[in-house]
Amino acid sequence: MIEPTYGARPQDGATRFVVWAPRAHELSVRVHTGSAAGDHPLARDEHGVFSGIIPRVRAGDDYAYRIDDGPERPDPASRWQSYGVHGASRVVDPDAFEWSDHGWKGIEMADHVIYELHVGTFTPEGTFDAVIPRLAALRELGITTIELMPVAQFPGERNWGYDGVELYAPQNSYGGPESLKRLVNAAHAEGLAVALDVVYNHVGPEGNYLAEYGSYFTNVYRTPWGPAVNYDGADSDEVRRFIIENACYWVADFHMDALRLDAIHGIFDIQARHILAELTTRVHALAKELGRMVQVIAESDLNDPRLLRPVEKGGFAMDAQWSDDFHHAVHVALTGESAGYYEGFARYGDVAAVADALERRFVFQGQYAPHRRRRHGAPATDVSADHFIISIQNHDQVGNRATGDRLSALVPPNALRLAAALLLLAPYVPMLFMGEEYGERAPFLYFVSHSDPDLVAAVRRGRREEFASFGWTGDVPDPQSAETFARSRIHFELGKEGEHATLRALHRELLAIRREEPALRPGAARITVRSDASARWIAMRLDAPGARSLLALFNLATSERSIPLAGEDGAGWRARFATSDAQRGTDAALLRESIVSLPPLSAALFYREIA
Repeated sequence: MIEPTYGARPQDGATRFVVWAPRAHELSVRVHTGSAAGDHPLARDEHGVFSGIIPRVRAGDDYAYRIDDGPERPDPASRWQSYGVHGASRVVDPDAFEWSDHGWKGIEMADHVIYELHVGTFTPEGTFDAVIPRLAALRELGITTIELMPVAQFPGERNWGYDGVELYAPQNSYGGPESLKRLVNAAHAEGLAVALDVVYNHVGPEGNYLAEYGSYFTNVYRTPWGPAVNYDGADSDEVRRFIIENACYWVADFHMDALRLDAIHGIFDIQARHILAELTTRVHALAKELGRMVQVIAESDLNDPRLLRPVEKGGFAMDAQWSDDFHHAVHVALTGESAGYYEGFARYGDVAAVADALERRFVFQGQYAPHRRRRHGAPATDVSADHFIISIQNHDQVGNRATGDRLSALVPPNALRLAAALLLLAPYVPMLFMGEEYGERAPFLYFVSHSDPDLVAAVRRGRREEFASFGWTGDVPDPQSAETFARSRIHFELGKEGEHATLRALHRELLAIRREEPALRPGAARITVRSDASARWIAMRLDAPGARSLLALFNLATSERSIPLAGEDGAGWRARFATSDAQRGTDAALLRESIVSLPPLSAALFYREIA
């Protein structure tokens, strides 16, 4: 099993320290606590790796590095930053936690039903431990996987997590490493997998001391978030090691079941073996060694199926990717918005875009994309449907709106039910954003708690400029304000009340149908889609070997629509589900005709037994 090269690791009454710092001539460890308090020089090798074993340093002791007698700096591979991004690091014993999940083997990609949550706003306490009491409710809903937004140590106590700077240290304000292990252990006891969002395309601006140690960054490429990580330049071998071992660390030490790699279109590498392919191979090899299933998932803006194809077909063999085309198409169809990146989908034709997303994975498969002013994407129908994760809402698509408004604030209740049906009757891997299942009304806003006034001013300015492309001219909530963070907390108990309980029950019913109908298991069925863009309806048929066929009908119009069955033939189809109360309980007589009428903004599902 891979043991991380870098960091502080206790062993036999001492601690071994290893740090890559080729820019340093000398480097010492300053131990703050315990009987070994004081400065201890480390030995340097020819590659700039400093190491040494210091007696009497134990788990729980605090330490920092001093480069060439400079100021104290945290360990780049710190396992716990109990004092925040600028403070001392803490020695952690990776074997101290007593796991009880020994029988847990993980789940296949096709069985993931993902629930994305932000630890800080998912509960009033905002901690790993506070998530645990809600796991049973998520399992009962039909969720199989919780996905944690990034937890690597970020500045302050309020952040989405994408400003992390200590990639090995679980956030102190969330509870630190032991608390995260308790959450994962409890999730596995509930039969839930845990996915972790990791950020390997950039590092946050505050508390980022990596450049003082070595060539972690490059100016050859730029990302929207700052300097690119150096994956292919001079000294990049150790940077690659640092990142790949980090991925394996979350799997081995924290028992993560999947890693979601943030914005891989911001990862640049011209080496013969791409960092994404190498990382995926290493994680899969570790999972096999551990006897578990672990997936590597890409967030990608590229519409590039090479990420998902096997190595023998020139791919990176990643297990899945987020499919933003599905979100954008459905959002435009339900809201009518057409600004920013929604422009291309509006001009493509919103219903046509939804139909293509359902049948062909991507909407843009090499066509000209108006909002990009170039051709975009490539065909992906050769890749199995279980490699694509779809959503109606997620942290990006809600939080990157000026006022963080969710779909529940934009469309009427019948459209919310239709959205749920489009998501959960599609034969791809579905993902819900926390609170979506009951129509949470609280916004999810962008928030930070930086200590540098200039950085805070830059963040405020950047948010205003970002929304200009969407035509937003109103006030933008202050990202630095504690109130902005507080407004983003969800109200989980709403799911038991009134219309919220009704919507939650609909999600539970749809998720039960997914479990009961083999044709809905991602990758199992042949997908056939018909649509009428002017009449705004879509018919999707799913046929899987040995399973009964399914026919899903969607009316995206604001008035009743009659949908011709064409080659489906009305005889033999029976009603299975409907979003409209008027259609619930409909008997088979409805589909003895060649036309089905659906109420405005509604969906219905029918089945036909195996002949």
